[in-house]
Amino acid sequence: MAVLIALGVWWNAQTISHHFIHRPFFRRAAANHLVAAALSVALGVPQSLWRDRHLAHHAGRQRRLTLSPEICLQAALVVLFWALMAARAPAFFAAAYVPGYLAGLALCAVHGHYEHAGGVTSHYGAIYNALLLNDGYHAEHHAHPGVPWRLLPHHRAREARVSAWPAPLRWLERCGLDGLERIVLRSAALQRVVVAAHERAFRRLAAALPARLERIAIVGGGLFPRSYLALSRVFPDARFTIIDASAQNLARARAFVDPRHVALVHELFGVDGRDGYDLIVIPLSFDGDRRGIYAHPPAPMVAVHDWIWRKRGDSRIVSAALLKRINVVRACGRLA
Repeated sequence: MAVLIALGVWWNAQTISHHFIHRPFFRRAAANHLVAAALSVALGVPQSLWRDRHLAHHAGRQRRLTLSPEICLQAALVVLFWALMAARAPAFFAAAYVPGYLAGLALCAVHGHYEHAGGVTSHYGAIYNALLLNDGYHAEHHAHPGVPWRLLPHHRAREARVSAWPAPLRWLERCGLDGLERIVLRSAALQRVVVAAHERAFRRLAAALPARLERIAIVGGGLFPRSYLALSRVFPDARFTIIDASAQNLARARAFVDPRHVALVHELFGVDGRDGYDLIVIPLSFDGDRRGIYAHPPAPMVAVHDWIWRKRGDSRIVSAALLKRINVVRACGRLA
């Protein structure tokens, strides 16, 4: 329940409350005052205080706190709501609402920081923008703050700073996928969870793969060879090759692989000269031309790890928590 409260606070702040700041919903002031009061209670923050601070942000100036009668009234409503909740449902208030509320504010802070870290940044992921009412069009919103959210895509800025990550997850750009992989390497429990998730996805994709695969190449699987560990359970008779440009990563992989069935190749993967493999697995961290891999698969079958919002061919989600899916494409010039 605390997670739902946190997500609710964050979602409301970035969508309904945010849009109400720029475009009040009603022509009559009284109706807008009622909406502001309701949003104050829902968010646990006086809507007028949030409005003043946000508009100062758009104007590029610091906002000094002034306690207007409207802010004081909205704050009183928040405190009254909290008091009633604490009196009627003290366990829920202490164990679910307070942790969820604080986590929601923290998520809002992370979101706001990464929308502007290094410059105002947009994210054009279709699923994210559908769920958050085009919140990803942030450079466009700064350029046209009064434009309704539905019309922001029509004002897409050609020179906008763009990230593949939505704002709440943009810290991953600095952490990097290798950094997350090293976290997994420190925990046997996390390793089991990650391998099990990949094994389930590959088993669900088995219908799209030949019943027998003799040679499988895994690109960039040296740091933590989860694809090998998962596929070796699905296709125990196959011979595997792990291709990685990092000798250090390959050295780590030796602790996880069976040397009788696995060859470790220290080189940078290229798409030419790979006709001997029945299946090639491309990692999420692939540095090359992913679109080219999809358009011209370098083997009869190619399994491409990709973000959950990029569905291609025969596809299965690895994990919603990992934001990851596996797409299978064929070398016949069309999607599987």
